[in-house]
Amino acid sequence: MSSSSASTPISYKDAGVDIDAGDALVERIKPLAKKTMREGVLAGIGGFGALFEVPKRYQEPVLVSGTDGVGTKLKLAFEWNMHDTVGIDLVAMSVNDVLVQGAEPLFFLDYFACGKLDVNTAAAVVGGIAKGCELSGCALIGGETAEMPGMYPAGEYDLAGFAVGAVEKSKILTGKDVKPGDVVLGLASAGVHSNGFSLVRKCIERAGSSAPATLDGKPFKQAIMEPTRLYVKNVLAALAQHPIKALAHITGGGLLENIPRVLPEGTAAHLKKGSWPQTELFAWLQKTAGIDDIEMNRTFNNGIGMVVVVDAAAAEATAATLRAAGEQVYTIGTIAPRGEGAAVVVA
Repeated sequence: MSSSSASTPISYKDAGVDIDAGDALVERIKPLAKKTMREGVLAGIGGFGALFEVPKRYQEPVLVSGTDGVGTKLKLAFEWNMHDTVGIDLVAMSVNDVLVQGAEPLFFLDYFACGKLDVNTAAAVVGGIAKGCELSGCALIGGETAEMPGMYPAGEYDLAGFAVGAVEKSKILTGKDVKPGDVVLGLASAGVHSNGFSLVRKCIERAGSSAPATLDGKPFKQAIMEPTRLYVKNVLAALAQHPIKALAHITGGGLLENIPRVLPEGTAAHLKKGSWPQTELFAWLQKTAGIDDIEMNRTFNNGIGMVVVVDAAAAEATAATLRAAGEQVYTIGTIAPRGEGAAVVVA
């Protein structure tokens, strides 16, 4: 190498990081974030740290936090150039988890990392994040956009999110009061949500050109990419009116592994097979993968995205409130003594 080339200045942009593109993205994000502002936000996007004051209506606030990503669903977003809803998935995965403790999500931060920043793609993703925050009543108050040349293949990015909520100490949902005889309600999912996509992608690969044009009345790709349902506002409204004992967000591990997380020792959930409909989407996945019902209920939400456990006397009224708010609600089972059996039985 000649001395002249060795002494040629190399800018940060030459090295692969475009500060101007990052600035342009921030300007695109600001109005989106502004739409999510709510009580408690003291300072949002732009500072080194975002400031939030817990609303004074809380007597003994307990903070509840959750963090998650979108997983390999992103591989399909890259392949199909569908970036506008994965941000909703990102928010939903964390705020639905926070909700399970009975908490109201207060604010959200995101992390977007890529090799080379494409402002339009990043703005579409963050637009989805802002939409998810808006729909769940939490403020998008900060985040990080990391441009890291050489870390990610061209056109790819990764996402992570972090939500903080609050709940009155006396109203934290732990599931400790769940007892035999309680009723298990299931709230319909919007689709696969954001779990099981390594298997979904294998099914798409296996089906090839024989994949159906539509599923459940939606174009195939839209049905697959349908974002995770945000249960926050409707479930919080039901919690304010009914004695709900436990909630379970059905994510990785499906119905079989998530429901036991909120059951006291010595109890089991007995779910009635066929008590909720299997959508065309899940029927196609099961048939294409060639897997049994147990594997379906352990890999996917299989049509139920949130489980609500409530006293039998309050089940009908709770279901009615949730239906009136727009949820599809199914009575899917009851709580029973566990004995020697599994924690979740579907029969």
